[in-house]
Amino acid sequence: MGVVRYGSGTLEGLWGLWKLVGCVNILEMKKIVDYSLYLVSSQEYAEGRGLVDIARAAVSSGVDILQMREKGKSREELMGLGRELVSICSQSDTVFIVNDDPDLAKEVGADGVHLGQEDVEEYPIEKTRSIIGNDRIMGISTHSVEQFERANGSNVDYIAFGPIFSTKTKDYIIGDSLVEKVLDMATKPVVFIGGIDLDNIDTLLEKGAKNIAVIRAIVQAENIPEKVAAFKSKIAEYVPA
Repeated sequence: MGVVRYGSGTLEGLWGLWKLVGCVNILEMKKIVDYSLYLVSSQEYAEGRGLVDIARAAVSSGVDILQMREKGKSREELMGLGRELVSICSQSDTVFIVNDDPDLAKEVGADGVHLGQEDVEEYPIEKTRSIIGNDRIMGISTHSVEQFERANGSNVDYIAFGPIFSTKTKDYIIGDSLVEKVLDMATKPVVFIGGIDLDNIDTLLEKGAKNIAVIRAIVQAENIPEKVAAFKSKIAEYVPA
């Protein structure tokens, strides 16, 4: 499910011309839609496996959204990796998101950028929007109802909320008691993240969650295609008939 495309995407000559004059992605706009599986990819948790190989396996298996989250690489390394991941995602409907950096997202041709709360000081929402344009996706992380309320009224396209369960990426958890509250408030897609796996995903889906983000559950999976399929199947059980 993950994305909706607008336009034919077949007018290669016109597309190339539009790119040259700076009108990027007008014919190939994507957006986040509900019942998506969102993979945050990170070499930090890959246990020695190559991130490109992980991404290729996940995308070919049906991951709807892929985020590049790399904290320790140089700009040159990020550019190279980002372009490889753009190429992989372009072979499907998978949305490709760059973490933290709207300038990098624009340079590599990503579908959008994701901001953490700590990023907003350097890249406020409106500044970020001016960098990436209205045709790219912007998401933001939130960790409290107050942060969620602010994001909900801002010019972002989706909101991540978590960490819901215990996770190595954060030293605190929110728990699942606020899931229904933020969903009742939401005016845009909400992505729940933080320690989610097949043994606790039903807790969220039963409360009305539609979009699930994971890191280690897929990045560290012994069989990535099987794990992606299991997540997709579980989410599909809650899609209204």
